[in-house]
Amino acid sequence: MDRFTYLIIDLGALTVPFLFSFHPKLRFDRELKYYLPAMFIVAIPFLVWDQYFTSVGIWGFNPDYLSGLYIGQLPIEEILFFLCIPYACVFSYHCFIVGKFNKISSQSASMIIMAICVVLVIILLFHFGKYYTTSTFVLLVGSLIYLTFVRRAEYIKDILFAYTFLQVPFFITNGLLTGSWIDEAIVWYNDTENIGYRIATIPFEDTFYGMLLILWNIALYEWIKKRYSKTSTIG
Repeated sequence: MDRFTYLIIDLGALTVPFLFSFHPKLRFDRELKYYLPAMFIVAIPFLVWDQYFTSVGIWGFNPDYLSGLYIGQLPIEEILFFLCIPYACVFSYHCFIVGKFNKISSQSASMIIMAICVVLVIILLFHFGKYYTTSTFVLLVGSLIYLTFVRRAEYIKDILFAYTFLQVPFFITNGLLTGSWIDEAIVWYNDTENIGYRIATIPFEDTFYGMLLILWNIALYEWIKKRYSKTSTIG
């Protein structure tokens, strides 16, 4: 079973959200015409980024936990990661909106995001040039500033709320991928290209890489949904 470990993690993250997508009080299935295009589009730059970092040894994969199917240098499980994990996260985001759980105001969200950006920029001053740290933090800070202070996207506060709660499944999933509770890491990292600090076995940057992935998925999903609504209204 070891060689299917990564695949089981992918499918395990997807199964419950997918099944509950059809729940009559949630009906995330009705959102799929907006979300699925966003998911596949966002996966493309992340997979290009992933392929490059794999090719130059910034991270890699333990073949003992893989099925052996590859596209380029990426195992099929890694490709599925960019479909299964975002689906589960955006489904959770949808659930929080339907349930109206978020009590964070837009003003508070803006202040929190500004604080996150300041902290990341300070870290960058000391670690600029390390590939994983630099690329992740620059893209995330740029995306957060654009969406929060230029576009003034209302859904930013909902992303912030949802992603806070998603840290629990994130810790479990990413912990497994980086070697927690199993003999070896499924995904290994070249620590010369990150700040070298880990939360248990998880590189510090992974939290923000995950935020960037979900941020782009939700932003594009909301944009497509808004465009579709405008087109339908005009029609």
